Amino acid sequence: MRQPSESERLAEIHWEGDSREVLASFPEEIRADLGFALFELQQGIRPSAPTRRMESIGAGVYEMKEGDAQTWYRVIYLSKIEDVIYVLHCFEKQSRKTDKRDLSVAAERLSRVRERIEEQKRYAKRKGK
Repeated sequence: MRQPSESERLAEIHWEGDSREVLASFPEEIRADLGFALFELQQGIRPSAPTRRMESIGAGVYEMKEGDAQTWYRVIYLSKIEDVIYVLHCFEKQSRKTDKRDLSVAAERLSRVRERIEEQKRYAKRKGK
């Protein structure tokens, strides 16, 4: 069996906290749209869902947006690092402004992800010696 080439291999998705469960609770059409957009990201393709930078949370953080008649749905993620996309937070919002609690959840999870990445680098460096 042929191994996929570097360009054919999908990036991994790491789900932080309850983000996967929250995304799974979204309405089917929203879940399908956001899931497909994540799949596009895994392939290195620009996602079809509307996306914007979230520099207020941190460098390399983006928000994907979808909505229906009642609610706006969001997925906040850290762009690909070492072939991994980190989904930091998924949530629903009713108002135009993103709730500070949702921003702080995403920022806290980003902090923990960055700590883990640094720890993995230190471990790999020690192991390589």
